[in-house]
Amino acid sequence: MSRSLRRGALAATALVFSLAPLTACGAGNNAQTLGVKPDNAATSVDKISLQNITVVTQPKADAEGPAVVTGTVFNSDTSAQTLDSVKLPGTNATVKLAPAKGSGPITVPALGSVQLGGTGNASAMIENGREAAKNGDAQKVVFSFSKTGEVALRAFVFPSDTYFKGVGPSSAPSASASGGTPSGSSSPGAGAGAAGQDAPGTPSGSASNSASADAETDAGTGTSH
Repeated sequence: MSRSLRRGALAATALVFSLAPLTACGAGNNAQTLGVKPDNAATSVDKISLQNITVVTQPKADAEGPAVVTGTVFNSDTSAQTLDSVKLPGTNATVKLAPAKGSGPITVPALGSVQLGGTGNASAMIENGREAAKNGDAQKVVFSFSKTGEVALRAFVFPSDTYFKGVGPSSAPSASASGGTPSGSSSPGAGAGAAGQDAPGTPSGSASNSASADAETDAGTGTSH
């Protein structure tokens, strides 16, 4: 083989080896693209996994009211565990836990999961939510389980809007709803039509009956007005 052919063969071999790592990045069971993680709060400790953990605040930044911790808790153990507490270190927040039905602790079933937040699901409500977390922050949240112990991660804080509208806290009550007119003493005439009462300006029942009686008397006597 001539010297020029040997140089060409060596160059081609070097090119193949240089391309091999690049093609390995995008294919196969060990592809590097499979290592890309979603941009949400998730972690695992022992048999407990937490996914999509988020702190959801009131829809408006200046609104008073509670916030909530949402996400999914998975238990790969063959026995159930209870979620004993959720804490937000560095704050004075109190998180109140409630199961989906009834009262007592939140139980994560064996080989099952529990959804936090949303209609019909378990809840983790931060009572003084506005003081506990600010929108856009990554708030540290610590879950405590009966067997696994503490599982900590940082959760993003978002307002109860768009994607989080269905799992976030309800809007704080307005001033008119909480401090309005006492029940039973609403302003006169309010809702009169809906209640079947005479609307303002309509003759009452006694007045209309009196007018009918006068008309019958006039007709019997022949008196005209």
